[in-house]
Amino acid sequence: MDHDLPGDRRPGLVTVVTETVAAIAEAVRSGTRTARQVVERYLEVAERLNPELNAFVEIDRVGALERADSVDAGLRDGSPAGPLCGVPIALKDLIDHAGHVTTAGSAFYRHRATASATVVRRLEAAGAVIIGRTGLHEFAFGFSSENPWFGPVRNPWDRDLSPGGSSGGSAAAVAAGMSPVAIGTDTGGSVRVPAALCGVVGLKVTHGAVPLTGVLPVAGSLDTVGPITGTVGDARLLYDAMRGFDPEDPRSARAPDSPDRVPGLQDLRIGVPAGWLSAAPTSSATHRSFDRFCDRLRSVGAHVEWVEAPGLVPDPTYFAIVGGQMAGVHREWFSDPDKPYGPDLEVRLGTAMEVTIDDYTEAMQRRAAQRQAAGEAFRHHDLLLTPAVGHSRKTIGNDTIDVDGEPYFYRDVLNGYSSLVNLTGCPAIALPTTDPGAPPPSVQFMAPWWGENVLLGVGEALEQAGLIRTGLAVPSSG
Repeated sequence: MDHDLPGDRRPGLVTVVTETVAAIAEAVRSGTRTARQVVERYLEVAERLNPELNAFVEIDRVGALERADSVDAGLRDGSPAGPLCGVPIALKDLIDHAGHVTTAGSAFYRHRATASATVVRRLEAAGAVIIGRTGLHEFAFGFSSENPWFGPVRNPWDRDLSPGGSSGGSAAAVAAGMSPVAIGTDTGGSVRVPAALCGVVGLKVTHGAVPLTGVLPVAGSLDTVGPITGTVGDARLLYDAMRGFDPEDPRSARAPDSPDRVPGLQDLRIGVPAGWLSAAPTSSATHRSFDRFCDRLRSVGAHVEWVEAPGLVPDPTYFAIVGGQMAGVHREWFSDPDKPYGPDLEVRLGTAMEVTIDDYTEAMQRRAAQRQAAGEAFRHHDLLLTPAVGHSRKTIGNDTIDVDGEPYFYRDVLNGYSSLVNLTGCPAIALPTTDPGAPPPSVQFMAPWWGENVLLGVGEALEQAGLIRTGLAVPSSG
């Protein structure tokens, strides 16, 4: 039934889905295919590959097919077809879905949801079909998705490599063609880092743009929900379906009435923050690839310049804030001997419990200065540009990454470009470039608050110009 789901089938590759969300939805709306046919095909791929990749903690065949049948029945009855009509979606196991258990990748947390998260309700209202729940770093507090209770999620490009985290299962599922799109959360890079390590697109939204109701918190002032997709257009469709004010979420904010104008590539002003690139551990290969990408941007007319931006440099601010807020979530559980944590998280939470009010207050003051620094940078530039990660290959079971012969703790390399974005509250997007690599090198664009339309518009233009990779090509194990 390969004709049911057009894709690129090559020797040595998994089924590589090149069909967009819009194409899937149009095929279902027009009757070319049924939602059941589409969902069944993705379920087959997910069930075949999951024993090897461990991307899903639950594949909901029964529920997904029932939901697909409901979509098909609605179309036969003349119900309006939503923009995600019949589109399968994988959901990070931190987000409530009515009737399903949220585990958060934990040994003990088991929440059987009686109501779906706002984002899930909105996706389903747009016609989407949730096909399963994806694996993650324990309690979404880490960047490897090497989970001590559920096992490591593996990268489709190389099974010995981490897919990144904490939304590693979501990124691996999309990269392997197990789901056309997925939903993750991003508190310090947990959408963008796995997107970069798996060679797909990851959008971190403005804080407050997408509701967090029904999402287990990591650190409420930093948490966001965002899409992981194969193309920028798919990210736009999912963002449009999820965004918008939610009175049930105290962190939700109202977007401006009119989105920012998207400049053409020849009018685009891009700043590269020199101090940030100097401070973040980054391999020479990543620097060379990044420089080539900047040259390609200039070749299509964009104005790219290096800027000082001294206030935009990674520092200990992030952990003092996320640790202080996470301690509030976990303090009662952490003191209970019947609620075990894995070794990695136990150490990090122990440190988080030691964050003092003075530490936290000082960090919040530095965060305010970083927000001001970002605002100043955007007075002169439409976007800021960095690598998405300092190095794209993290071996499972190894806590260090070799950067030009020097070992660094893996978190310092993987989140050197991501956590600072969360501190500013700004949106950002990780995009795979067309440079060779397995996975391909990834870059990060950052925009001012509520600048998602600019990020997505520029990303789509760069796809059309051939600077950003579209479609997925992931080696299989044979």
